[in-house]
Formats: sequence, structure tokens, C-alpha cells
Amino acid sequence: MRVGFLMLTILSELPNGFLDCAAEDLYQIFGGPTLIHLSGKQARPLFVSILLHGNEISGLLAVQEVLSGYQGSELPRACSLFVGNVCAAQAGVRYLPGQHDFNRIWFDGRDEEHLMTQQVIEEMRKRDVFAAIDIHNNTSRNPIYSIVAKRDPQHLQLARSFRKVVVYSHYPRTTNTVAFAELCPAITIEAGLPGEGEGIARTVEFLHACLKAGEIPLIPPQDVDLFQSVAVIKMRRSCSCGLLGEDVDVQLFPGIDRYNFTELEAGTVLARVSESGEACLDIRPTNESKRNTDFIKVESGQLVVKRPVMPAMLTTDANMIRLDCLCYLMERLS
Repeated sequence: MRVGFLMLTILSELPNGFLDCAAEDLYQIFGGPTLIHLSGKQARPLFVSILLHGNEISGLLAVQEVLSGYQGSELPRACSLFVGNVCAAQAGVRYLPGQHDFNRIWFDGRDEEHLMTQQVIEEMRKRDVFAAIDIHNNTSRNPIYSIVAKRDPQHLQLARSFRKVVVYSHYPRTTNTVAFAELCPAITIEAGLPGEGEGIARTVEFLHACLKAGEIPLIPPQDVDLFQSVAVIKMRRSCSCGLLGEDVDVQLFPGIDRYNFTELEAGTVLARVSESGEACLDIRPTNESKRNTDFIKVESGQLVVKRPVMPAMLTTDANMIRLDCLCYLMERLS
């Protein structure tokens, strides 16, 4: 049974109670996905999306802090705020059973969620959107970083304005940032663990800067730590995973999330894999090179790094692996 939201709600002001509402209570204010257009001194709006995943709350907390500071005064730039999966936020989960992942629906599909996101994109196209920021959290230890779907100077400059660490990735092609990259400079913010103070503070600072900016510089930054996503490791739904010693198909070594954004040497072992579990791991390319098997392989019952590579979003959270992936693999770009 699918859980549907049907229609997009569009507002021209913040509803009462939004600025101090907890994520789990937003469903009492919003009946579903909502786009809020707020006017500002500069007419081209900054688009900000939050809670595409219901358990990733840092975007909400950052937006509440920023907008609270402008109560009684006009924003320096118009802002269009998209509030996503409030039903999943009520339950404190990424998305509910029967729902689509709200960051996998930003393309021209036939389901009601696809129609809703296309309406959001068309609204922002008509308003000549200035830049787009989609705010997320990780479920494991990662640095605070951003993701771009294009390596154009303005996209890189917007990302560098947030943080030096930038990942170039257009996989999956169904995300908010990939869609908005066709309209304007667009980034995904990965603001650390949900509710973590450092990630929220940096996001607040960045949102203030974007609202006040007259333009995004055309000159590409020279000091970006730029990485390219090359592969993703997914777990087939019929398989099980857990920590070392558990009776599962794939046994992950505890603490492997410490490897995130660290270049791993050939021979590094990430997991033990049962004989039946070898078919559980699906290693897919995420760029045009199609090299999906030469970075990491299952050999002699172990998941082994075969050539130097850097993981991101590596996690031991079995539920998160089932819903999304075990990790992404990256290479450094000049």
C-alpha cells in the first residue's frame, strides 16, 4: 500500500508556529509537502529545501534560526522554502513504508510525487531562481561537505562558499540537486549528524551569506578539495547485514565509518561475506567511466579494497544500508 501526499501546498508567508515547531510536530502545521514564497529586497529567490528525509532535522533547525532573525523586517533576498516529508518527520524516519524516497523523485515521472516535484521546479523556473540549496544529514561520521551535480564555476563557487570539501556527483539522477542544476547553481549540503551543532551553525552562516549575496562569482575557486563519486555499494533487499559475529550475510567491522573521506590502501578489509552473501553486494558505477568492479571486490569471503579509493557515507546502520547504500566510493579530482 502506497502512502500518498497528492497536492503541493503553496503559501506566501510562514504559517504561525513554524519558527519554533519541532520536526515531529510539523504535520500539525503542514498537511504535506509545502512551498513557501517569502519576499525580499532582491527579487530572484534563493530556493532552500529541508526534510526531504524525515529524520534529517538540521535543515529545519538552521532555517528556523535564520528566519527568526528577520522577524519584523524584510529579507535581503526573496526565499522559497520547500518543506518536504513531514509525515516521515513525525515518525523520525527517512521515509514511511509505501512512500517514495523524497530525494529520488525529482524527475518527470507519472506518480503523484513526481508531479508534485515538477510543479515545484516550474514554480522556481518562473521566478528565475537565484540558487538552490538542499540540506541533508549523514547517518555516520563524515566531515561537513557539499555535493554538486555540475563542475561549472558558479556551482563550484557556491559549494566552496559553504565548505572546502566538495563532492562532484550526478548519481542518482533523480535528486533535487541534479534537477535544480539545470536551472541555477545548486548544491546539496551534508551537515553532519542530525542536530549536530557544528553543522547547523555552518549552515546558518551560509544561508545568511546567500540571502545577502548580490551574485555568485564567476571565477572558480582555487582551493577546493574536490572529489568525484565513482561507485556506490548497495545491498540487495533480500540479504541481511550487521556487525562482525552476527548471523547475517554481510558482517561489517565495527567503526568502519572512521574511514569516511580517508584514502584507503589496497588490501583494506571492510566486511566478512558469507558464501551466499557474495551475491548480496551490488557495486554500481556513478559516472561515465563505468569502472565499477576495479575498486573493491569480494575475495575469499571478504570485502576488500583493490586499489586506493576514498569512501563517503560508509555506515554500519543496517536499516540505512537497506534504504540507501553501504557507501559511495570517490576519487580526488584536480
